[in-house]
Amino acid sequence: MSRNRRLILSPPSRVWGLLADGLRYGEWVSGTQQVITADPGWPEVGSRLRVRVGVGPLSLEDTCVVRICEPGRRLELEAKADPFGAARIAMNLIPWGAHTLFLLEWHPLRGPGTRMHGLPVDYLVSIRNGMMLTKLARIAVAERRRDEASAAAPSGAAPG
Repeated sequence: MSRNRRLILSPPSRVWGLLADGLRYGEWVSGTQQVITADPGWPEVGSRLRVRVGVGPLSLEDTCVVRICEPGRRLELEAKADPFGAARIAMNLIPWGAHTLFLLEWHPLRGPGTRMHGLPVDYLVSIRNGMMLTKLARIAVAERRRDEASAAAPSGAAPG
């Protein structure tokens, strides 16, 4: 199992807004080349997100299915990438003052990943997931700052 955590300097509602928009996953999920479709009810339990993942010219289609959704707090996905199997991705958002403590767990459920599960694989997944949380944090903070600048701008003036 790989575990990552990140303090995101943005409130949980802002971070949840990014998780709840399936079409934006390609902006922050490492390895995502394209979001193909997101079910209209995303992230309701049972809804699906189809993505193309890969590196360079090598790619495959992956389907994420929502298994648990507690809006604003918790989202658990089953990522299926045949022939490689499936993994559980658990995301928990904990209010931390005005910010969000983001906890991420990943572990293989079935397929070859269950046999390769262990220190080397978990280490590589942890690095990937750390990069992913860094991207998510940058987007959430940039959007928070943009909104604060818009709110502080005089009426009728565009933020600079």
